[in-house]
Amino acid sequence: MAANKRVADLNSLPAEQDRHPLMSDSDINTIMLNGAMISLSKLKRAQSFNARLYHYAEISVYLEVSLSRGAGISDSTREQLEDIHREATHYHMDANKLLNVLEM
Repeated sequence: MAANKRVADLNSLPAEQDRHPLMSDSDINTIMLNGAMISLSKLKRAQSFNARLYHYAEISVYLEVSLSRGAGISDSTREQLEDIHREATHYHMDANKLLNVLEM
């Protein structure tokens, strides 16, 4: 009897899709921007060339994904990601210049 009750309880659970709604387009835009901003702040705190390069590559991936059509990325998000990438590029290049000057 108890086993039959457990099976009946399992059958009454909501379907997987009912418990976890799909992400909306605005969610993916927020995730992309937050991820890129986190990577930018880590890039700025990085102490080595390799660490800066890693975080710069992360930002580049966010930008590359934003260029995919049909991914639900808005034009506004794409423009903000381009701005973040531009800032990261300048910061990374300036840090490399400083590193080269210090090594001389």
